Amino acid sequence: MKSYLHKKSNYNKYPSVNVPDIYISSCYLGWANIVNVLNQRLNAIDKPRKILVVECYQGILHDEVKKQFCLAFPDAFFIDSSEGMLSEQELNVKLQADITDDELFGYMTRFSIDCYFDEQKVCDLRNKIDRKQGLVIVYGTGAAYIQPETDLLVYADMARWEIQMRFRRNEISNVGVENRTERSALQYKRGFFVDWRICDRFKKRLMPYWDYVLDTNKAGEPKMATGDAVRAGLEQAIKQPFRVVPFFDPGPWGGQWMKEVCDLDRSIANYAWCFDCVPEENSLFLSFGNIKFEIPSINLVFAHPRELLGDPVHARFGDEFPIRFDFLDTMQGGNLSLQVHPLTEYIQEKFGMHYTQDESYYLLDAGEDAVVYLGLKENVDSKGMIKALEDAQISGKFDAEKFVGRYPVKKHDHVLIPGGTVHCSGANGMVLEISATPYIFTFKLWDWGRLGLDGRPRPINIEHGKNVIQWNRTESWVRKEVLNQVAFVAEGDGWREEHTGLHECEFIETRRHWFTKPVLHHTSGSVNVLNLVEGREVVVESPSGSFEPFVVHYAETFIIPEAVRDYTIRPFGESEGTECATIKAFVKHHV
Repeated sequence: MKSYLHKKSNYNKYPSVNVPDIYISSCYLGWANIVNVLNQRLNAIDKPRKILVVECYQGILHDEVKKQFCLAFPDAFFIDSSEGMLSEQELNVKLQADITDDELFGYMTRFSIDCYFDEQKVCDLRNKIDRKQGLVIVYGTGAAYIQPETDLLVYADMARWEIQMRFRRNEISNVGVENRTERSALQYKRGFFVDWRICDRFKKRLMPYWDYVLDTNKAGEPKMATGDAVRAGLEQAIKQPFRVVPFFDPGPWGGQWMKEVCDLDRSIANYAWCFDCVPEENSLFLSFGNIKFEIPSINLVFAHPRELLGDPVHARFGDEFPIRFDFLDTMQGGNLSLQVHPLTEYIQEKFGMHYTQDESYYLLDAGEDAVVYLGLKENVDSKGMIKALEDAQISGKFDAEKFVGRYPVKKHDHVLIPGGTVHCSGANGMVLEISATPYIFTFKLWDWGRLGLDGRPRPINIEHGKNVIQWNRTESWVRKEVLNQVAFVAEGDGWREEHTGLHECEFIETRRHWFTKPVLHHTSGSVNVLNLVEGREVVVESPSGSFEPFVVHYAETFIIPEAVRDYTIRPFGESEGTECATIKAFVKHHV
C-alpha cells in the first residue's frame, strides 16, 4: 500500500469505448433536443396513424420520463403499459414461487414479459390503438409487448447499479407493483430473480430494432443515441481491450485502501467493495466525443456473445459472462462475514442457477497481521460447529478459530475457494476477488456480532450453509489444495509466467505474468479478464495493429474479447524499466 500512496492516483474511474467517428453526432443531450429529433422523425412518416413505442427497463423514473413525453406530444393518444397489467395482488400471487418468502433468495424466474399482463386488457388496448388516427404513444415496461408493430421504437435502458441506488432512496418500484417504500433488499431480490430476468429476455428480442436508446441514469440529464450508433459502439468494443465502469460501495467491514489508490471521496466512512468487472451490474460508457453515454455492460454480452466469450465458452454459458473481478477492502477495516457458497447441484435445485460461485482471493495488498479464514480444523465436530453458530445468533459470541483454519497472508498470495469451503478475509487485507459470476449466493454463517449499515443485523443463512459445507476440507486439505498453489509455467526474455489457480473443481484458470519487456498473450478460445497487480501503468497492443494501444493503470481490471485473439502487454510510462505483473483469468478447459 505504501508504495502507491506517495504518488497521485492514476486509476481511471470513467473508462469508455469510443464509437466510430461516423456516429459522433448521433447522441443528443437534454429533453429539448431529444424531443426535436423524435419530432423530425415522426414528421417524416407519411401515415394516418403513427406509433411511437417507448419501452422501459425496470428502474426508470417514470415521473420524469413519462411527463416529458406527455408534455412534448400533448395531442397524442397516450397509453401507459400499466393499464394492461394484472392487478398488484394477482401479480404477486403469480410470481410468488420465484420471489419466495426468503429474505435474500428467490428462484431465477422462467417467466417472460407476457406474465405481467392481463390478456383481456391487452386485447382491449390493441383494439383502441387500431381505431385511433394521428400519433399514438405506448409507454412503459412491456410497451412493445402491447404494441409489437411500431413506426419508432425508443428503448429507455437502465444501469443495474443505478437501479439499486434508486431502491435505496425509495424512488422506484418493481414492475407492476407500487412498493417503492419497501425495504431495498427485498426490492433488489425481486429485481434480481424476476424483473431483470424478464426485462433482459425482452431486451434481447428488441435490440436489433432499436431506433433510439434513452439514457436517463442521471435524473434531469437525459441523453439519447441512435440505435445504429449504440450497436456500432458495441461492435467496436468486441474488437479491442476495454473496461466496464467500476462502482464502489461502503460496508460494515470496509477499509481505506481504495480511497487512496482509486481516488475516492475521503468523506465516506469506508469503501468495502469495488465491482470493476461484473458485467451484469456494471455499466459501459460509449464515448460520443466528450459525451459519455451509459448503458448496461450486459448489453455487449447479449449483442456479441460468441465474439466476446469465444465459441467454447458461449457453448457452455450462453449469453452470460462467467468471470467476475471485484475488490474487497478491509485495510483498517474488519473481517468479512464467515461464509460458504453453494455446490453446483444445490444452486441448481434451490435457486435455478446453473453454475455456482467458486472464487478466489488474490492479495493486492496486505498488512503485517493480515489473515484469511479458510476451511476447517482437523477432526472438526460438524454438529458442534452448527450448534455453536446457531447459539451465536442469541449470545452474539462465536469462537471462529475453534472450528475454522486461520492463515497469515501477504501481498500477491492467492487463495482458492471452491464452493462448499468455509472462508472469509480478515482485517487489513486488500483482496482482488476472482470468481464465477453468481455473486449473491453467499451463505453467511457468522457476522462477528455486528449490524449492517442500515442498522439491522445482516441475514445469516446457517440452514443453507450446513447443507453445503464440505467437512473434509480441513487444514491438511487447505495447505495441499488451495493455499498458494503457484507453479512455474514458462519464461522468456524479460518475462515469467506462473499458474496460480484456480482449483480443479473450478472452471476458471488464472495465470500471473511478471515482466519488464513485452509479453505476448493469446485468448485461446476464451475471453480473458486481467488486472494490473504490480506496476504503475502498462500498455496493451495488437501485434497486427488491429486496435489502438490501450493504457492500463495499477489495480484496473480490463477485458480482452476472445475475438481479439493475440495481444501484447508491456511496461509503459512511469513503469518503463521496472517489473510489472498482471493476473489473467479465463475459462480453463479451452487452453
